[in-house]
Amino acid sequence: MTKSQDLLFELGTEELPPKSLLTLRNALEEGVSSGLKKAGLAHGEIITYATPRRLALWIKELATAQPDRTIEKRGPAVKAAYQADGTPSKAAEGFARSCGASLEQIGTIKTDKGEWLAWTENKTGEPTEQLIGDILTKSLATLPVAKRMRWGSGSTEFVRPIKWIVLLFGSEIINSSILGIKTVRYSRGHRFHAPEQININDASSYAKQLLEAGHVQVSFEIRRTEIEKQAIELAKTVDGIAHIEPALLDEITALVEWPVAVMGGIDERFLALPAEALITTMQDNQKYFPVKAESGGLLPWFITFSNIDSKNPESVRKGNERVVRPRLADAEFFWNQDRKQPLEARVEKLGSIIFQKQLGTLLDKTQRVEKLAALIAEEIGADQEKAARAAHLAKTDLLTEMVGEFASLQGTIGRYYATADGEADDVSQALEEQYFPKQSGGKLPECQTGQVLALAEKLDTLCGIFSAGLIPTGDKDPYALRRATIGILRIILEKQLNLDLIELIEKSCGQFSHSFDREKTQKQLLTFCLERLKGLFLEEGFSADELDAVLSVHPTSPLDFEERLQAVKSFRSLPEAESLAAANKRIRNILRKAGALSQQEIDAEQLIEAAEKQLWEQTKIASEAVTPLLAQHDYNAALKRLAQLRETTDQFFDQVMVMADDETVRNNRLTLLSITGNLFLSIADISKLQ
Repeated sequence: MTKSQDLLFELGTEELPPKSLLTLRNALEEGVSSGLKKAGLAHGEIITYATPRRLALWIKELATAQPDRTIEKRGPAVKAAYQADGTPSKAAEGFARSCGASLEQIGTIKTDKGEWLAWTENKTGEPTEQLIGDILTKSLATLPVAKRMRWGSGSTEFVRPIKWIVLLFGSEIINSSILGIKTVRYSRGHRFHAPEQININDASSYAKQLLEAGHVQVSFEIRRTEIEKQAIELAKTVDGIAHIEPALLDEITALVEWPVAVMGGIDERFLALPAEALITTMQDNQKYFPVKAESGGLLPWFITFSNIDSKNPESVRKGNERVVRPRLADAEFFWNQDRKQPLEARVEKLGSIIFQKQLGTLLDKTQRVEKLAALIAEEIGADQEKAARAAHLAKTDLLTEMVGEFASLQGTIGRYYATADGEADDVSQALEEQYFPKQSGGKLPECQTGQVLALAEKLDTLCGIFSAGLIPTGDKDPYALRRATIGILRIILEKQLNLDLIELIEKSCGQFSHSFDREKTQKQLLTFCLERLKGLFLEEGFSADELDAVLSVHPTSPLDFEERLQAVKSFRSLPEAESLAAANKRIRNILRKAGALSQQEIDAEQLIEAAEKQLWEQTKIASEAVTPLLAQHDYNAALKRLAQLRETTDQFFDQVMVMADDETVRNNRLTLLSITGNLFLSIADISKLQ
């Protein structure tokens, strides 16, 4: 029975980058787990820990040694191992050397393919104590660290200077050196509350010892839950709700080892500023949780977290209030300065900012998007004047002091200023919604003017950058064209906009004045869009062959594409689907081998066999039935109706020789197959279904 013990590894460092802490912890676990597996060391659960000053692993029931194993190596064939005079060949001698043995010690093995030189070696498993240091070192070396640093006079590199390394197997220390640091059995507690050494008994007592003697909660998840709980409870004391965003919660968790919530306040006059500016200042700059009323509006409070249990929490509160006040005062100044002139006054100044050297300035882009927005609005029945007006003002807030200070609020600040200028509500709303969706799965524009502007703005960037020859390659996409394309497709699909990709691309490319190969660019753009569309539908659970079936008939309206796709998915569940898919595949193969057809219409007099006469009659009836369904885009009903052709199609292939010797009869039958197959191709190429 394999023996096992629990192992504890703790890496003590200077404060680690808070936004990378979880990534480092998870990568360390993955690297060590992979290393143990490669070494053949069985183990149980791995529990991970992470604080600003440490990364740690508790590996349960880790085998004390590798299992003994038999190593078998096969060498060259015996016939190739010896020359005609019986002396060993170079291949045989090389194989023996690689096994660390003499040729006399090498055996043979017989297989059904002949006899081969073979070497068998029984190898005793190495102890875990001798292997674990190398496994940990390699795992640390491969952590995703953007930039490593050195410290002191040594050459060791890591994300932050290493202060101590704990390595215990059971209750005993494993004496090793990792990244130039000798292992010890003592950890260190909180930098201020318990800076002295803490001798760790074993892995199972590690977290409890650090908590009780070290004033450190080593579990990231427990610490995060405690922070969230403290924030929620403290907000209730002012009848508020803590505004907690997951990313900031993780970051604060990565900043403290002993979280203590502190309530602070701001001057109520600052509440007259856009709430988003206050929230951005509190969250991004100060790492505070804003406090909101139940109605959703901001309250003049914030919650910060101290890493110490201060004897004078009032001074902590005042210190944080003193730090945030000038930042909010700056925002107030920018707000007041910006409002001295309307957004309209900034339009001409966009001409001084280059968007892209071949595509001109932001003013050039604005003028293109104005025209494109009006065209799209007309296409979907939206208000053209409002769409053009929103496009006219779309980029003006980039010239404001507020956006200069809060770049992430572009569009949002435009909405506030447009409202203050008396613009129509949906024009103001569109200025913010032009950037939607901001991330994968993010919310889409709600108002119609916002949808039009978002489409026009993204299309202009997409088509413009392609026309300049800057097509994304690999993981390089500096203009975020993939994200823009997915945004375009999601808006069309989820807002049910009847728009065609080819028409949109042509309209957008028609706005550019520089010289480029328009036809080639438009083809590249369509392919790029369809690839993203395919990706979206794969994420929704459609299969690759269903997508291929629809892509084969080249629909360019995303809505139409989706309707065909849904119909194909439903069709394949029918009992007739498999037979008809096979029949259509056979039709495609026959027609491909036959080449171009010499006739386009059926000659009824040349229909000889009963089965081909029956197929022609049923095809005509089916065509009459599905024509109105296709006009209504009711592809599901159309495919169900075409499924009724299964029996006559099967009979045709069972009883009729398509490639008859008589050329007239042969061409007539090929034409019949073409007409029947085209009925299905009016929806999708079901021969692609597996």
